[in-house]
Amino acid sequence: MKATTLAAAIAASLTVSAGTPALAQELVYWGSGGGWDILVDPTLGNGCLIQAEYQNGVLVRVGFDLNEGAGYLTAFHENWGDIVEGESYGVAFDLDGQSYDGVAQGIYLNDVPGADIYFDNPDFLWDIAARQTLTLYNEYGEVMAIDLTGTMVALEGAMECQDDQG
Repeated sequence: MKATTLAAAIAASLTVSAGTPALAQELVYWGSGGGWDILVDPTLGNGCLIQAEYQNGVLVRVGFDLNEGAGYLTAFHENWGDIVEGESYGVAFDLDGQSYDGVAQGIYLNDVPGADIYFDNPDFLWDIAARQTLTLYNEYGEVMAIDLTGTMVALEGAMECQDDQG
């Protein structure tokens, strides 16, 4: 499947409501682009994702859950505090001054708390890729801010990765 066809298929599938988030511990390395690793998650229907780890301890993943027909953003950092695995939390995003609200599921990776946020709007995926800075907030204030430089290149690589899966 060509990347443009895949993009259309993913965009169409993202209009369904998101299901229960899942996070794999065993990811398969596919490549890299724009400073991000491009990986495959076998537990999410071989959905591809991009992952970056920052010097401030933030680990971010943006990808496709093909089992649910949804996109997701997962961010791990100690600043999330005492999150309960599987519990829902209100979150807010700022992408270069444009605000979004969402709901996250609490999640842990190697004892580091995180927020797993599924979305069904394909424009949000491209908003992430086209912006320079992503800031995430919980009810207590700012949790993290990350530089998104290279995200568009990485996301294009994830589309190529997805082509290779099917």
